[in-house]
Amino acid sequence: MRAKTLRSRFPPHPRPIGILGGTFDPIHDGHLRPALEVLEALDLAEIRFVPCRIPAHRDSPQITAEQRLALVRLATAGQAGFAVDDRELRREGASYMVDTLASLREDLGDIPLYLIVGADAFRELHTWHRWRELGQFAHVVVMQRPGPPKPFAPVLEEFVAPRMADAAALRRQPAGLILFQPVTQLDISATHIRALLARGQSPRFLLPEAVLACIHERALYRPLSTPASMT
Repeated sequence: MRAKTLRSRFPPHPRPIGILGGTFDPIHDGHLRPALEVLEALDLAEIRFVPCRIPAHRDSPQITAEQRLALVRLATAGQAGFAVDDRELRREGASYMVDTLASLREDLGDIPLYLIVGADAFRELHTWHRWRELGQFAHVVVMQRPGPPKPFAPVLEEFVAPRMADAAALRRQPAGLILFQPVTQLDISATHIRALLARGQSPRFLLPEAVLACIHERALYRPLSTPASMT
């Protein structure tokens, strides 16, 4: 009955595809739970997790892109509607979301695409490479924790105001609008998980068991003086 209730709110076709990019260093439940809520609330066909090869806005990851990709595959395995897209790992240079969305648009045609971002990341959107072009390729869905939102930079406020829409409006066109979607925000960070692992402490219950098992098996995120396994 729940699936019928969800889908009755929207036209039957096409079902949008969500795009969730990130360093995923490592992927954890703070990524996965909000993504699942967006998938269900907006009745998406799927959410594609897109690990970046070289992050443009943060320090280099501690483990390789291939290792991070393997962890994302483990984290999403078995969850209906979750998929993994490795196109940024197959592209040279820094990973820019505008290039990724352009590539996805070429592959997927006019299906609505939803770029899914957290509220904190969205407040920095105006610092992204060619950020004003994002709306040519996708809608933006901002995962928002309960409570009043924090203010945006003036240039971002000007960008947001004419593009705000509801979920039904996003289904009627392939790109260009912005939706603020409430989700459960878990106070979990990859930085904290890496710090726990470096100190020999357990991050259990902050990330999937399969991911944690792989981290231990491959000796990932040990202190920098001890090289991690590459296999």
